[in-house]
Amino acid sequence: MAKYDMSPIEVPPVETKYRSIKTPLPVPESLPMFESLANSEPQAMAGMPPMVWQSARGFSVEDPFGNRWIDWSSGVLVTNAGHGHPKIKAALLEQIESDLLASYVFVHKKRAELTGALQKLGPRPDSDKVFLLSTGSEATECCIKLARTYGLNKHGAHKKIFVSFNNAFHGRTMGAQLAGGLPGLKTWMGPDLDLNFVQAPFPDGYKNPDTSFELFLSSLAEQGVEPNEICGVMSESYQGGGPDFLPVEYAKQLQDFCRRHDALLIMDEVQSGFGRTGKMFCYELYGMEPDLVACGKGISSSLPLSAVIGRKDVMDLYPPGSMTSTHSASPLCVAAALASLEAIQDEGLVENAAELEKLLMPALYDLQQKHPRRIGAVTGKGLVAGLQMVHPGGKEPDPKTALAINLACFHKGLLMFAPVGPGGECVKIAPPLCITEEALTESIEVLREAVEEVLGA
Repeated sequence: MAKYDMSPIEVPPVETKYRSIKTPLPVPESLPMFESLANSEPQAMAGMPPMVWQSARGFSVEDPFGNRWIDWSSGVLVTNAGHGHPKIKAALLEQIESDLLASYVFVHKKRAELTGALQKLGPRPDSDKVFLLSTGSEATECCIKLARTYGLNKHGAHKKIFVSFNNAFHGRTMGAQLAGGLPGLKTWMGPDLDLNFVQAPFPDGYKNPDTSFELFLSSLAEQGVEPNEICGVMSESYQGGGPDFLPVEYAKQLQDFCRRHDALLIMDEVQSGFGRTGKMFCYELYGMEPDLVACGKGISSSLPLSAVIGRKDVMDLYPPGSMTSTHSASPLCVAAALASLEAIQDEGLVENAAELEKLLMPALYDLQQKHPRRIGAVTGKGLVAGLQMVHPGGKEPDPKTALAINLACFHKGLLMFAPVGPGGECVKIAPPLCITEEALTESIEVLREAVEEVLGA
């Protein structure tokens, strides 16, 4: 995890249409708040650039001290419709005035509206069902549970192997991390992991140059897994640490494999859904029809909500009252999600993401061409992208350089969350989908300045 120096330093002032930096960073007056938090919450929460969020609108974030950043974080790919969207604010105020703030799984009108809206967006608009939850981890855990139950009920106890991919991140809870592909996140579980969770190499084409589907098959064979034992295969539609995408042909072969062996195909769209890649869902880029889709983050552009969208026969495996969540379809979260979906669709934000990709990606490729020994890979679709920083001339991750670029951008009024990736090497780009061409152009120029300061012109 990145570690930011908390000693305030003088930075050059910035004043543009979209950015304003007026103080040393971190702001000296903010340090007591950071110290208070260090005393009252775990240090695991102290991993982001050292600034205090006071307000956020559209693609801008402000602190209480007069500083303003262009946001390239979207929270953490949450605020797809933009921060503080007027429609979302109005929907929340209306819901608060209605005096209905909690409902458990008792029915309320907007719950039916949202499940219907998500059903229409899913792989099978006429027959999918939708289960609302609170977090992305809950959604992926639910998919694991449904896949294991499906295999057991339909085929018997032997069909219990759950396949995912190396370097995958599916959440913070135990099942999600068992399915994940980052060994460092599993050490707390001890040496006796559930051997029914297996991983295959992810065909990103860079960290793993072999993008053939034969590698998937041979990897399973080497681990002693027979195809008829597999109950489900789950993949992030793109792996967040790149972002790394599936090759289209590989994705189609993966779907064919799951169909042949009656294993559920599960796409984790928690990070990639709701327009981020220039499609409503990233799996559309591959021409796939997954059995289950895990959603979260950008579903509401604000409050905690997640969902599983999937085949009716799978979603109905559990009887009434046996698969619920305390805050499932919380009225406030549902109101926010309905308003967010309306904003994303009515304002053409999916299309905006696809269009601005044409501006963003060539600029990033140009940076890589200027620094080919330090920027190992550039990947992206729509309004999500990343620069993977490496030590000179190889592929060894260089987290220090990634952090230096991240910090230089922060000092100039461009905000990103801390570098990501298996080695902390990725400078991640994820602005709200409402960002304008003018603001994105300015952002790219800030990134270019930061890269040149750190790596040399």
